[in-house]
Amino acid sequence: MTRIPTHTVEDAPAAARPLLAEMIQFSPTGQLLNMHAQMAHAPAVLEAYVSIRKATARHGTLDQQVRTALMLVAAAADGSRYAATIISLLALRSGWRQDQVEALLAGQGTGEEKMDALIGVISEAARNHGSVGDAAWDNAAGHGWTDEQLAEAFGYLGLTVFTSYFLNYAATELDVPAGPATPVLR
Repeated sequence: MTRIPTHTVEDAPAAARPLLAEMIQFSPTGQLLNMHAQMAHAPAVLEAYVSIRKATARHGTLDQQVRTALMLVAAAADGSRYAATIISLLALRSGWRQDQVEALLAGQGTGEEKMDALIGVISEAARNHGSVGDAAWDNAAGHGWTDEQLAEAFGYLGLTVFTSYFLNYAATELDVPAGPATPVLR
């Protein structure tokens, strides 16, 4: 049972209405998602989520496949089936294959050393409340990830943690159809 009421664009608090209308445009289903409808109950929460999304979209330099891989490993660490399902859909749309999505959710790498080095940093950070050991950091830097890219990667961790924690906190019901992209978390 969900803990926070869900809203439509029409019955949401006034400050949340334009944000909800915007979320429909970016929804992987083309409809308002329960997570956005619940966040709207407290417009500050929805605004914070939208702000992180916009900042990473507007200023991000990492390509969409890298972004979704980082968010997948973070969602897996947070244990939010809802977040993992949505991000799995986004990862498939960005070009990851189903078996790669499943591997990332299971904590396995992609088989590409450079990518796996960055994934290792975010996976470690997600499991350790943001802390990353020197070995993981140095491995990513040694594989060519710049300080800027390592810093930017945190943005996708932050977005995923914010979202996953809210979904777990609010006990948001999954409203994305089950299918091949529905993950099984470890």
